[in-house]
Amino acid sequence: MSKYQKLSIKNAAYNGCGCLLLLMGIVVVIGGIAMPSYLKKVWNIKQAEAKDYVRSINKGQQAYLAEKSVFSTSVKAVKIGIKTETENYKYSLMTTKKATFNYGVSKQKDLKSFVGGVFVIPATKVESNASTNKTTTTSILCRADSAGTSKPAEPTYENGKIACGKGTTEVTK
Repeated sequence: MSKYQKLSIKNAAYNGCGCLLLLMGIVVVIGGIAMPSYLKKVWNIKQAEAKDYVRSINKGQQAYLAEKSVFSTSVKAVKIGIKTETENYKYSLMTTKKATFNYGVSKQKDLKSFVGGVFVIPATKVESNASTNKTTTTSILCRADSAGTSKPAEPTYENGKIACGKGTTEVTK
């Protein structure tokens, strides 16, 4: 075997056919395509927690109001069995005589926050033949339009209409 042939065999052993390099390139390209989709699914799963928790607090507040004639002033008092803080969100509420605002505020800058509102309204707005002194409730769930750790704006109830606050969008079922 000539010196040149030995060198060629030795170089071939180190360089191979380039298959490993090609395979690594394919893995990087596929990863670059799949990663954004994967991250979006992870964010949606994390945000689903907050959406479900705030929706549950809304329902719990409606039940609390029906039982005690006032809204609860704490998440724990609503007794729906949720933590007030998780890895990704912090839950709180603010109440008035006619409304409660229930928050799921993101602790991560890449997740969106949520706010729910429950409003006491005249029953005639829902049932035309209801007594004029009877009341009922209506609720809404809103998601911040952009991710971040800020508390979203409260929903409003004006002139018989409920709406999400500025910078938020209603979450539909």
